Amino acid sequence: MFSAAPTSRRVLPPTARAPDRGPAVAAGTVRTGGGGGRDAFFDNAKYLAIVLVAMGHSWEPLTGQSRAAGALYLTVYTFHMPAFIVISGYFSRSFDLRPDRLQRLVTGVVVPYVVFETAYTLFARRAAHDPDMPVSLLDPWYLTWFLAALFVWRLTTPLWRIVRWPVPLALAVAVLASVSPEIGSDLDMQRLLQFLPFFVLGLNLRPEHFALLRRREARIAAVPVFVCALTLAYWAVPRMTATWFYHRESAQELGAPWWAGVVMTLAMFGCSLVLVACFLAWVPDRRTWFTVLGAGTLYGYLLHGFLTKGTRFAGWFDDHPWLHSPPGEIAVSLTAAAAVTALCTPPVRRALRCVVEPRMAWAFRREPAGR
Repeated sequence: MFSAAPTSRRVLPPTARAPDRGPAVAAGTVRTGGGGGRDAFFDNAKYLAIVLVAMGHSWEPLTGQSRAAGALYLTVYTFHMPAFIVISGYFSRSFDLRPDRLQRLVTGVVVPYVVFETAYTLFARRAAHDPDMPVSLLDPWYLTWFLAALFVWRLTTPLWRIVRWPVPLALAVAVLASVSPEIGSDLDMQRLLQFLPFFVLGLNLRPEHFALLRRREARIAAVPVFVCALTLAYWAVPRMTATWFYHRESAQELGAPWWAGVVMTLAMFGCSLVLVACFLAWVPDRRTWFTVLGAGTLYGYLLHGFLTKGTRFAGWFDDHPWLHSPPGEIAVSLTAAAAVTALCTPPVRRALRCVVEPRMAWAFRREPAGR
């Protein structure tokens, strides 16, 4: 299952072929090992992670005037995208260069990237009154960096499957990226490389590793860890820039010495792993009302950015000072959670499947019967 595809393969009859689930698989859609069913634990984890992503984006304009909001922001940013990336890596373990998997990579990652990169640019031109903003597929804007990174990570999966120490090697790559300001911004390469260890870690996880996190002892231990994380984040708010958590710039570009990139990359990798484990320990492993929404998290991820950026471009947080009060912050958080939840629902998936999960059978040649 996890080895490289052989050079000669008997073609299965149509009824025995694995169904083409398009971008759902490319985006980390979860299936259990037997029978093609879905694992409620991972669907729940994906939904809760995307809710935290949306809430984190909504907290950004609040952090300047609220230390509590800043502490929540730093804590969530430590683990929400690493959790998403670890899960994506876990469900990329069997990826190889087989034609059907490459097709799913194109339809599930490349096509949505092109569509939403163009859509976000046109949206920003109008909403931000910047008609000269160029459409550039090499310079991901806002949320689309994840699709560009996922495309590259998936293509390199066979390499990480054969090296002897994949996670330490990926971590070394991330460290080197953090001290290399010459890398540039093409494909948001800094983020791609600095988040790489989480994807490679996911590639090397097994079901028994997640089973450890489902134990009652793990759930109990996660409570004091999160309390300590929030306390440390509250202390760090006036002392540390949140830009470190974006992983999009080198240490030198942040005005720090090169060695700070080494220290921060290693320290944040460790902190992120601990909080990812605590987050997953709290994820329910039974079916809940939001389990079905786990299949639509890519929709919620790509679409909620229009709402988040739209409120910023419209100046809502400047025109309504009450949003910076505790009741306002709660209202913003609940609104963000409700909005991204609605965007993950089946009606939204059906309406936008043509651009997020296109089939595109017409674009690919049928594999010869003798191959």
